[in-house]
Amino acid sequence: MNLNQSNPVVTRFAPSPTGFLHIGGARTAMFNWLFARHHGGKALLRIEDTDAARSTQEAIDAILEGLEWLGLDWDDEPVFQSERAARHAEVAYELLASGNAYKCFATSEELAEMREKQKAEKKPMRYDGRWRDRDPSEASADAPYVIRLKTEQSGKVTISDAVQGEVSVQNSEIDDFILLRSDGTPTYMLAVVVDDHDMGVTHLIRGDDHLNNAFRQLAMIRAMGWKEPVYGHIPLIHGNDGAKLSKRHGALGVEAYRDMGIMPDAMFNYLLRLGWGHGDDEIISRAQAIEWFGLDGVGKSPSRFDAKKLQNLNGQYIRDADDSALVALTTLGIEELLDRKLDHSDTELLAKAMPVLKNRAKNLIELSENSLFLFKKRPLGLDEQAKSLLDNDARTLLKSIHDALMDLEDWTLEATEEKTKAIAESAELGLGKLAQPMRAVLTGSTSSPGIFDVLVLLGKEESLARIADHIK
Repeated sequence: MNLNQSNPVVTRFAPSPTGFLHIGGARTAMFNWLFARHHGGKALLRIEDTDAARSTQEAIDAILEGLEWLGLDWDDEPVFQSERAARHAEVAYELLASGNAYKCFATSEELAEMREKQKAEKKPMRYDGRWRDRDPSEASADAPYVIRLKTEQSGKVTISDAVQGEVSVQNSEIDDFILLRSDGTPTYMLAVVVDDHDMGVTHLIRGDDHLNNAFRQLAMIRAMGWKEPVYGHIPLIHGNDGAKLSKRHGALGVEAYRDMGIMPDAMFNYLLRLGWGHGDDEIISRAQAIEWFGLDGVGKSPSRFDAKKLQNLNGQYIRDADDSALVALTTLGIEELLDRKLDHSDTELLAKAMPVLKNRAKNLIELSENSLFLFKKRPLGLDEQAKSLLDNDARTLLKSIHDALMDLEDWTLEATEEKTKAIAESAELGLGKLAQPMRAVLTGSTSSPGIFDVLVLLGKEESLARIADHIK
């Protein structure tokens, strides 16, 4: 896309604070942020909080936290739409003064009757323009009114959408919609257009459920003589079954995935690839995303959200992550599970264990849980599966292992493995027959890193003590 660099790119993300930051909204925010960063422009944030009954500070905080967690920063302070009502009304009256809008005095009863008649006659249900050409003096002086835009009635309007291509709508399908309500409050349609203009937005990147709104908004932009933005309407996200993503598909808010142990970079990468592509690349860094991103890479079909693919990608990000970063990301979760703080020696042990721990985890919760054996106090509690392994034969084997390892001076991976294998061969058993009861008494469960990694991480004294606790 050729862009005039004298007219820098400005994008915006404009969520309504009536709930959490939806997965689809997060992706829209990312696409706007990436497009602006790619072109060296500005990415702006606007909170559309005009629905006072449903907008909450809690939702605003959740949206801001979700965006911060994803690593999205904005170039100015957030704009709050509710603070701009006077400016919105000012534009409505400008349109009224220029003859591009008019006062409509139709009562709610009249409009209800109009809709019932249209329904009975199987006609499209839209405002019929009854006050379009009437003189306001025909209404009583104190009669309440709304201000409606006087739209074109013939021909068609075409949008050259950067994602959808050329899309046209007959002007006859766009009714004279309301700009200002009878109580003086602006409608969503008016507020959005005014705010986008005043914020200098050059590219409107949003879900394709807003495509129909674009034709109405364009009518208002042209009536004001304002510069038209470039539109890019991206397809919505669907569930694995092909239906629009909803609560029945599972978690919808980014904070839910954060709490499930998804790494922010993994979520960023997954959402990026959900509807946008760059060749066969699957793992894409932020720097690459900024360098490569463009609307020409956005597909026209809805994407399917696959939680398993996200988990697998997250596992890959964990395996590739810096060990010290993973220690920082898991410490709080481990402390909550242990109900105590980790001291310096604990975090040193965790860092030492991270190379073997991270290879088995698909999320940060698993990573935290899998590390608990390192910090448990003796005598170790065993889960039910671990207990079931400790019959008399297993305890006899553990006694042999304990005695053999007691004499081992070189407590290394190779040495502990060689010694344990020798015991297995002597008892004419497979190594697994020894490893499972060892794992049970050393970690309290039947799942852990390799048993020799466990021995080395715990150290000789702690390992032998844990084994001894369960051979009595």
